[in-house]
Amino acid sequence: MSKDQKLRLHGFNNLTKSLSFNIYDICYAKTDNHRREYIEYIDEAYNAERLTQILTNVSDIIGASILNIARQDYDPQGASVTMLIAEESVVPLQPFEDVEAPGPLPEAVVAHLDKSHLTVHTYPESHPDNGISTFRVDIDVSTCGRVSPLKALNYLIHSFESDIVIMDYRVRGFTRDVKGKKLYIDHRINSIQNYLSKDTLERYQTIDVNVYQENIFHTKMILKEFGLDTYLFGTGEKDLDEVEKRQIKRQLQQEMAEIFYGQNIHKM
Repeated sequence: MSKDQKLRLHGFNNLTKSLSFNIYDICYAKTDNHRREYIEYIDEAYNAERLTQILTNVSDIIGASILNIARQDYDPQGASVTMLIAEESVVPLQPFEDVEAPGPLPEAVVAHLDKSHLTVHTYPESHPDNGISTFRVDIDVSTCGRVSPLKALNYLIHSFESDIVIMDYRVRGFTRDVKGKKLYIDHRINSIQNYLSKDTLERYQTIDVNVYQENIFHTKMILKEFGLDTYLFGTGEKDLDEVEKRQIKRQLQQEMAEIFYGQNIHKM
């Protein structure tokens, strides 16, 4: 089917498109006080109110109306937000295009959505011994209908301090064309990377693990550039000697490598 043709369906598009991803922010906090301050900073910067605003922006980007919001800040740390959303066109509906392209950044609203949900959960934590602190955000965007939640992907990556991003995208169920033939996917895709903006791709090293016959797509990203000063909380490079700098850099790189590859490794 050419990209100029409309995909004609029998009734409602019942395909479910689910995007799930984990975003990790890594830092080094030298003292117990610094570690507590880092957790407090993250907990305040990404509290339930801020996460609600981020998901509200996602809803705007993909053209949905919000039906219900449940949100919670946790003690001692962490927060969750869940939204039920329904389809609402915010721009005139355009003909279906089965092409891959980066989704909008925060200032653009160009999509359309059928009823579904958005969720986000945060997990701040710190290593008890070596000064490493890690902040994880789990996000799920699940839609039914014509468009993919991948359209909101770039905005979400830009909304957090993303050192590592691990993404899964899957199309489930089926819909039917006007002749009754089942369709298990309604758009062309060979990689989540095709929905990432150029500036995002330039910043990250990416790896794909895809199962095309099952409509399952998996992409992992890790920042290419490593500047030690950007990973220090409560101190700076100027406060460290060369031995400390090398040791901390090894610790940070090991933490990031273990998360990226999903396995513990020997000390670097």
